[in-house]
Amino acid sequence: MAVKIRLQRKGKPKRPYYRVVAIDHRAKRDGKPIEILGQYDPIAVDNKLNVNMERVNYWLGTGAIPSDTVAELIKKVPTENK
Repeated sequence: MAVKIRLQRKGKPKRPYYRVVAIDHRAKRDGKPIEILGQYDPIAVDNKLNVNMERVNYWLGTGAIPSDTVAELIKKVPTENK
């Protein structure tokens, strides 16, 4: 089973927030994730990103592939959380 780390859209119309999830690559965007790794709110003033980097690093170590967007978001996580 190939695993991807990607965003899962939640929220209301015109007011989205996203979960960062580890999910089977064949699953739908809003399908059942294997694990919820964090959340991202793009509308917040400081683009609030809460991610459990310990679990993200675990999934990356087991061969999970981050989406382009998640890879960029992970780069922006402050170093004290890595």
